[in-house]
Amino acid sequence: MKEKNLTTKITVYSYNELKPEDKNLVELAREATKSSYSPYSHFCVGSSLLLDNGVWIKGANQENAAFAGICAERSACYNAGANYPGVGIKKIGIAAFTDGDFVEDPAAPCGVCRQALVEFEKNAGHPIEVFLVGRDKVYRIESVAALLPLTFTEF
Repeated sequence: MKEKNLTTKITVYSYNELKPEDKNLVELAREATKSSYSPYSHFCVGSSLLLDNGVWIKGANQENAAFAGICAERSACYNAGANYPGVGIKKIGIAAFTDGDFVEDPAAPCGVCRQALVEFEKNAGHPIEVFLVGRDKVYRIESVAALLPLTFTEF
């Protein structure tokens, strides 16, 4: 028998420690929470992307009574794919707002979003940096694949 350990390196920053480009990513993700339509969960999630061509994209979760909504991450990615086909994603920022404030600990993408993001990362041909935004701290992960160990990429 052999054991393997899976680890994910997360770098924790305060907002003031971020580079200007990363601060913009964080601010756009926070701003995008205002576009959330979440009358059922009251959990407003915003996402921002920096594309390889320098374009910034925002997305927000959108719910409906049939519970067939879409998460902020896929909202932003599908927007990018529809409007900038073939252009890779360089970075993604994700922020969550509920009960009158941003969440204290950064929220991570759901499993469906992680798989979608892995496919965008594979198609981009390079890692997508991930920034998970909390009230006073930001987690940076070097690659989407680090969020989904044992990634399925045979498609």
